[in-house]
Amino acid sequence: MTSLQIPARFNGPPGTGNGGYVAGLLAEQRDEPVVKVILRGPPPLDVPLRVRDGGLYDGDALVVDSVAGQFDTDAPAAVSYAAAAAARSEYQGNELFGQCFVCGTRRDDGLGIEAGAVGDGMVAAPWTPDGTVPIGAPLLWAAMDCPGGWSLPEMFERPAVLGSMTGSVLDLPALGEQCVVVGALREEQGRKGFTATAVYGEDGRLLCRSEQVWIRLGLS
Repeated sequence: MTSLQIPARFNGPPGTGNGGYVAGLLAEQRDEPVVKVILRGPPPLDVPLRVRDGGLYDGDALVVDSVAGQFDTDAPAAVSYAAAAAARSEYQGNELFGQCFVCGTRRDDGLGIEAGAVGDGMVAAPWTPDGTVPIGAPLLWAAMDCPGGWSLPEMFERPAVLGSMTGSVLDLPALGEQCVVVGALREEQGRKGFTATAVYGEDGRLLCRSEQVWIRLGLS
């Protein structure tokens, strides 16, 4: 039986694991090219978690589950690095996610993926892997996480958390490669927001992609 632990560095909301990073950890335990990961509860940090039957368990409690997945839409279109860099200046963040490993503005050891608008329902951010985290599935899934959320309207005022993420890693970026992360809103249904994200390399190749379901907080 495999045991995994989420280091405190890789947090999302305060005190819990970043959904994309945790999803990537679990996805790389499977052989399928596309994996769907469902977050059943907040993944705890710095606690040994058991991997069993595709799920991640904290004691007897199922925290994260995974199954073979499939995509329902095309990946978001690529955006130029210059456009993504310009959009980053629009990113504001909020108090809830200020310390997030992926998008937090108060982190000096995070990914700094601060996605701003590049069109109707689309956001983008530049990202360059710096080698402080191994370049593999958990890092790529983490990079794909937050830009999907920031494509939701009024995300600053009505924040949402990741409910599920379906993803696939096609290629890995090189150390120091100038990448672009794109997020796109697909639709909203009540408290649920459906989004898609992708990471492109500096030569325009698609490195990875995902589809996500987000759950708004504090809404009936």
